[in-house]
Amino acid sequence: MKTISVVLIEDHDLTRMGLRTALQQQDNINLMGEAANGIEGLKLLTTLQPDLAIVDIGLPDIDGIELTRKFKDFHTEAIKTKILILTMHDDELEVLSAFAAGADSYCIKNIPIQQLLEAIKTTAEGHSWIDPAIAEIVLQQVRQSNSQLIRQETVSIKALTPEEGEFIQAYPLTERELDVLELIVAGYSNSKIGEKLHISLGTVKTHVRNILDKLSASDRTEAAVRALRAGLVK
Repeated sequence: MKTISVVLIEDHDLTRMGLRTALQQQDNINLMGEAANGIEGLKLLTTLQPDLAIVDIGLPDIDGIELTRKFKDFHTEAIKTKILILTMHDDELEVLSAFAAGADSYCIKNIPIQQLLEAIKTTAEGHSWIDPAIAEIVLQQVRQSNSQLIRQETVSIKALTPEEGEFIQAYPLTERELDVLELIVAGYSNSKIGEKLHISLGTVKTHVRNILDKLSASDRTEAAVRALRAGLVK
C-alpha cells in the first residue's frame, strides 16, 4: 500500500497530540509536519506539499475554511494536496462553506480512529469522504435550485478539478441517467427510483452503476457531491 504523506493543522494541543500518536502508529502514513495555527499551516502545506492535510476548522488566526480557500486558490494546479476538514460540529453553514472553499472531505472530531484512517485513505485516493453525520447537509444543498449559500458573501460549491471535468465530458451521462441521478440526490432508494421512473429494479441498478463509473464516484454520496460541483443537477 502506498505511503500517504500527511500534515496536521490543529490548534488544540491534546487533540493534536492524540492525532499525532494515532497517525504515527500507522505503517502507511508519513506524518511530515504539524502546525497549531492557520498561518503556519499554510506555510507547511506550500513547503512540504503532502498528499493530504488534516485541517481543524476552528484555527485561531485564519480558520480552516479560509486556509483551504487560500491554499486551493493559489496552488490547485501546481500542488495536488487534498484537504480533510475536522470540526466539532455539524453546523450547516460551516459544512457548506468548507466545501465551497474547496475541501475534499469533512469529518466530525469524535469519529472513531478507524473511520478517520478510512477517510484519509479515501481522500488521498482522490475521492470525497463525508462523515455520515453531515452527509444529509451536503445532499440538501444539491437539492436547492440555486446551489448557493451565504457566508458573508454569496459563494457556491467549488467546481470540479480540470481532470474531473474532462472525465465527465469524455463519458457524459444519458438523459435517463440524469433522471436517476436527480432522484439519487433527492434521497430515493433504488426501488423508489424504479417506481418513479417506471423501470425495473435491475435497470435502476445498471443506471446507478453507470453513473458511479462516469462520475468516478465510489458511492452515491460522492456522486451527489460531484453532480453538484459539475452542475449536473439543478
